[in-house]
Amino acid sequence: MHLGVVAHQMEQKGLRTERGDYNRNVQNINSELRQIKARIRKLQNWLDVEAKKPEKPMLGDVIQDILSRQSQSGKSQHYQDIANVKNAANMLIFLTENNISDISDLDEKVNSMYVRQSDIREKLKPVERRLKTLDEHIKHADNFKKYRAVSRRCDELYSEYQSAQNATGIFAKSKAQKALDFANNYYESNRTELTLFNAAERYIKDVMQERYDPKKLPPITKWKAEFKSLSADKDSTYREYYSLKDEVKEVEKVRRQVEGILREDKGRSVPLRKTRGEYGLE
Repeated sequence: MHLGVVAHQMEQKGLRTERGDYNRNVQNINSELRQIKARIRKLQNWLDVEAKKPEKPMLGDVIQDILSRQSQSGKSQHYQDIANVKNAANMLIFLTENNISDISDLDEKVNSMYVRQSDIREKLKPVERRLKTLDEHIKHADNFKKYRAVSRRCDELYSEYQSAQNATGIFAKSKAQKALDFANNYYESNRTELTLFNAAERYIKDVMQERYDPKKLPPITKWKAEFKSLSADKDSTYREYYSLKDEVKEVEKVRRQVEGILREDKGRSVPLRKTRGEYGLE
């Protein structure tokens, strides 16, 4: 979203603006989506390695191993960071809710997250582009509406000066000069407003082309309604992203738990269960 002159100057002075906050939020989300993509890739690489191993531990067995060791040894030095009851319970809930019992199931989950990440990014791109365009439309349309009367008054004053120039009589010249001075003073007093109006008029003419009518306002209400609707779509997509972000965190926890168990066991294999039902993984 283009900041505009005023917002840019405020940001340069260290003052936060709504437009600046919006841009920062978009940039942060885009950056985080790239990071999520990299994290999912990392999980996929890990799963590729695990899939090639001859013996793949059932994830339910890993949880049971954590819980049993915790109950036997209390706060074991080996597991006080990663193997505690709360983490194991949360891990079990996540696996159960996603119907995951082994590495293959987890691989499917990670692959689906990768697809979701791509879908979210593709959904956001056109929405963000259109919101940026609409923001420019609305900004210039508001300036057009706000300062149109100032521009008209300025035109009227210069028109009065032109009429005074064509007048005759003993005081015609002085009246014309007085009209010109008044028009020039009005222009100087409203230079900023007139500059904004002229920029807005040029912009709207370019956008609306043959539909532009100087006697009518641009479709501000329509643009604002579309902006509001697209903002709601964007927020909904952001919620999808935050949900995905939480899931990636959970899978990363699963990875840490599995790796921790396997590092500790090394030569000791974890006894495999024969059914999902023993862990509620129906």
